[in-house]
Order: sequence, then structure tokens, then C-alpha cells
Amino acid sequence: MMLKAGIVGAGDWGKNLVRVFYQIRDVELAYCCDADGNRRKAVSQLFPGVCLTSRFEDILADASVQAVIIASSAITHYEFAKAALEAGKHVYVEKPLALSVAHAEEMVALADSKNLKLMVGHLLVYHPAVSHLRKMVESGELGEVFYIYSQRVNLGKIRQDENALWSFAPHDISVILHLLGQLPVSVSARGESYLREGVEDVVFVNMKFRDRKMAQLQLSWLDPHKIRKITIVGSKKMVVFDDVESTEKLKIFDKGVSGVSYESYGDSLTLRFGDINIPHINMTEPLRAECQHFVDCVLHDKQPMTGGNDGLRVVRIIEAAEHSMKHDGEPVRLPESLAAERT
Repeated sequence: MMLKAGIVGAGDWGKNLVRVFYQIRDVELAYCCDADGNRRKAVSQLFPGVCLTSRFEDILADASVQAVIIASSAITHYEFAKAALEAGKHVYVEKPLALSVAHAEEMVALADSKNLKLMVGHLLVYHPAVSHLRKMVESGELGEVFYIYSQRVNLGKIRQDENALWSFAPHDISVILHLLGQLPVSVSARGESYLREGVEDVVFVNMKFRDRKMAQLQLSWLDPHKIRKITIVGSKKMVVFDDVESTEKLKIFDKGVSGVSYESYGDSLTLRFGDINIPHINMTEPLRAECQHFVDCVLHDKQPMTGGNDGLRVVRIIEAAEHSMKHDGEPVRLPESLAAERT
């Protein structure tokens, strides 16, 4: 079987999606749509046989196109994904799924009503190191997970149509939900716009879960360091996922606190300092794994690991964080029914 597809957006990230989908054996990449003529020219030189267009309608009008990959700016995700679903096409959309819960809910409902696949590009969920982390959490190797914190900062591209929260947070929130298997009960956030008024360059997000677990995100494109790191602290072990590292992606620290039976509280806890283990991770390109998964889900009628509902959960948390940020960090509670939902 062959999946005939079209891509919308061939910019900084979209060009990577063009490359990967073009290389997948089960895919015929029929179209690439981009308003920028220079981008279309670059695609034509690197990927012969792809039809270039500046009109999204050309993809929708071709009844033989089964799937649309949306890698345009975040502000267009809802518009393009909705149109593609209404045209009867399966949709892969880059993160975030949408810029509001209402739009995300509409997209999920539309995909369900038409029995179409809707998948979100939560790339890190497909990272081999994150897969290893999930197995560690599920097996109990880390013990009880106490808290998680992530840092996603650099001195990088300044966005205009989305702030650091919407641009960066989907990566880490999707991983945290994937690892913990639950939604937070409350979210709070603080941010500031130092470079462009109304567009926060720096954001700190805190999430609290039902069982006292906590998670914190540090997000910024105004920072001297390039850091892509997630730290998990458990009762038995602690682990750091550093995606900037070329080979040593995971470091497992056999450190913790053990209890013994002494009368005074201070004597009842002892620190344990063990070895640092760097496991071998069989690295494959996460983007290729993610794109292949989408193709397999469409061709073999499987449910995506990061489907529309997963994208909706992330959007719901980010929208709550943005509300908190606009109200001086006031915590926003999520409905108990949502917090109890397993991811």
C-alpha cells in the first residue's frame, strides 16, 4: 500500500518533514505548498517529482491525496487542519495542535466524526531516550517519581505569532504526560516580554498532580545557554535526559534517600550516593520514527500514539498556563474529570 500525501509549509522545520516523508518507502509525496517562492525552489531542487504550489486548495482538490502534513506557522494550524479534515483527508499537524482549547476540541470532534486520523507532532515522545525513560518509570526502577523539571532555553529565533510558552512548552508537557500517565490538577505560570511587547520571551510553568507529584518548565529564547534537558527525581534513582548531548543522552544517578528506624527524624533518613550509569541508547531519528508511525496508522488503521486527544490535553494545559500568566501567576485548576484521565 502507498500513502499519497501533501505538505503545507517548507520553512525551518517543514523542510525536515519534506525530507523524511519524501524518503519513506510507503509514501508518495505528491505536493508541497508554501507561499515563499524561494522555499518552493529549494524543494524542487532537492526533491524532484514533488508538485510545488502556493495554493493550499490545490492539495484539497486532489481526491487522490489521502493525507496532509501541516508544518506552517502555529496560527494557521486550525484553519488548515480543519479544511483538510473537511475534505476527507487524514492530518498530521505540527505542535501545537491549535492555539485554543475550543479549536483543538473542534478538530478532534471533526476527525472522530469522519473516522480520520489526526496526529500531532509531539516529536520527543518518539525519541528513543524518552522511550527508555518511560520503561524505567513503568518498571519502578526509579521508585516513586517525586518531581520532574525541564529546561528548554537558548538565544534563538524570536517568534512573532506565538510566545515562548506556545512555542516550547508542547515538547516538555507532552513528555511529562507521557511519562506520568496523568494530567495535572492545577497549573500556574509567570512570564515576561522583554524583546517584543505582548510576546513573552521567558516563561516559567508549574504543574501540580493529584499524588503530590510536581513538574516545572523553564522556557526561553533569551538565554546565553542552549539547554534541552529533563530531570526526573524518584525515590530510588534520578535520571537526566540531555538532548543536546550527542551520545550520552541519559544519565542515571543511583542516588536517593533511605529511611531507617531511629528515634529522631534527622537520624531516620540517610542519603545514598551510588554510581552514575549511562545506558546505551540505540539512536534512530525521532522525526523519521514519528512520520513512519503516522503512515502506519493511516495505512493499517491504528490509533496514533500522539493523536488528537493528546494534542488537546497539551493545549488545555498551555491555555491554563497562559491564563495564569495573565493573572500574575494565579493557579488555574483543571476539572477533576480531566486530571483523573489517563494519557
